[in-house]
Amino acid sequence: MTAGTMKRIVLARHIVGVPTPADFQLETLPIPALEDGQLLIANRFISCDPGTRSRLSPGASYAPPLKPGQMVDGFAVGEVIESRHPKFAVGEKLMGTGWATHMVSSGRGYLAKVPDMDVPLSLWNGILGVPGMTAWFGLKRVAQMQAGERVLVTSAAGPVGATAGQLAKIWGAGHVVGIAGGAEKCRWLTEECGFDAALDYKAPDFDAQFAAASADGWDVLFDNVGNASVDRALPVMRMKGRIVISGQVADYNLTPQDAPGIHHIREFIGKRLRMEGLVVFDDLPQFPAAQTELAGLIRAGKMRYREEIFDGIASLPAAFCGLFTGQSFGRRLIRI
Repeated sequence: MTAGTMKRIVLARHIVGVPTPADFQLETLPIPALEDGQLLIANRFISCDPGTRSRLSPGASYAPPLKPGQMVDGFAVGEVIESRHPKFAVGEKLMGTGWATHMVSSGRGYLAKVPDMDVPLSLWNGILGVPGMTAWFGLKRVAQMQAGERVLVTSAAGPVGATAGQLAKIWGAGHVVGIAGGAEKCRWLTEECGFDAALDYKAPDFDAQFAAASADGWDVLFDNVGNASVDRALPVMRMKGRIVISGQVADYNLTPQDAPGIHHIREFIGKRLRMEGLVVFDDLPQFPAAQTELAGLIRAGKMRYREEIFDGIASLPAAFCGLFTGQSFGRRLIRI
């Protein structure tokens, strides 16, 4: 039996508006003795995911909202340090969930073994985890992107957007443009990630930049931002264009009544557009094949990524809140 304590982050109160560190609470608990069929995981990296915000207010999202006092269940990658489960051995690396230093699991839910693919462990909580798989299946299954098409990616310097844009180029897109905030992010997208162009939404002339870049229209919009972003692109979508709703980082902190509306609905009729949301766990059975191919691209130097690593679970609330104030540049991870 493993003795000692664990730490976890719980929701202190339902959040209204932009989250603050005071909305969370750090707790210290004893590590319980394992029962038959359980295993103990020591988390090594915990991620900050914008989508977590959708569960921190009382209204229902695609997953039930958390209650105050419940642990926040963001994604994590860790190592089995004790096991009474026949399918999991001590020393195995696992992808799972939980804003905690340790997790006791029955083996159910999202818990996947990390194969040895000669890449850093942190990537399994980033480009090889949910963000990378969201980009992969958003383009493959939802957008059904074809070679030669024009692709627009919003929040393009984030882990989902950057991966989506690079995959679009690798898979033969004719022209890929990203929208990001700030000159540094835009330079990274074009100089490191191979985007054909990047538009700075913070620039005074952004509207003119967007109009010029959109002169030939878009076959695919991969949107991570929200309603205003989608509405801007609708008039410049091409015939039979596809819109992937991957995330809504600009709208997560707004009530449905306060979120911007989508006005250019007529474009769907005349251009036969299709818009579809994405919850990547629908594609869970296909993760291993996609991860194997993506890991090969990483080892070959054909896929770029950025990480922002913070140390200690106590740093997690502030790092998470920074996602919504424009501070982040890359995958935000907490090293335990």
